[in-house]
Amino acid sequence: MKLKMAENSLFAILLRSPWWISFAISAAIVTACLAWLPRDIAPFAALGAAPIFVIGCMAAWRQFKAPSGAKVEAIRAEAAAMSWKDFCAALENAWKNEGQSVQRVAGQTAAVDLQLEKNGTLTLVSARRWKAANHGLESLKELSDAVQRLKADHGVYVVLQGSVSDSARAMPRSTACCCSKVTRLPPCC
Repeated sequence: MKLKMAENSLFAILLRSPWWISFAISAAIVTACLAWLPRDIAPFAALGAAPIFVIGCMAAWRQFKAPSGAKVEAIRAEAAAMSWKDFCAALENAWKNEGQSVQRVAGQTAAVDLQLEKNGTLTLVSARRWKAANHGLESLKELSDAVQRLKADHGVYVVLQGSVSDSARAMPRSTACCCSKVTRLPPCC
């Protein structure tokens, strides 16, 4: 059984927030406990801030490991300058480095470029339009249909630049297709 944190729980929100917010909240809890509670129970009540402090440490570690905005933009510009052949090879190498089994899909469907498999989970990737200026509902619908037709678990639509229409953004909530905007590419690019 996989445990998954609720997306809007306090801990999930703190994990997405800057690390210092969790530290400030835990410091405020400790200060309040020490100031307002009797001396014999205040230290024990202050221990209630420990989970928030741990979340702050986790957020700090994630943010420390994350690439800077300048590095992300440099990788995005490098990917935008690539040809389809080079970009597809970079995606393949990145997913292979993550332990995925990667196959190019030729001729089965125009909406799917790559097929990923890891631990029995099948994911279809549509990446050919990564440089397009506008991404509408039609492309996502084709990917969603391919996911259902080929009985895949997920679908990923790769977008490097451009805008995604509002109807296309709303679509993943109502179908089996999981679409994500790629904002970073692995260092192999």
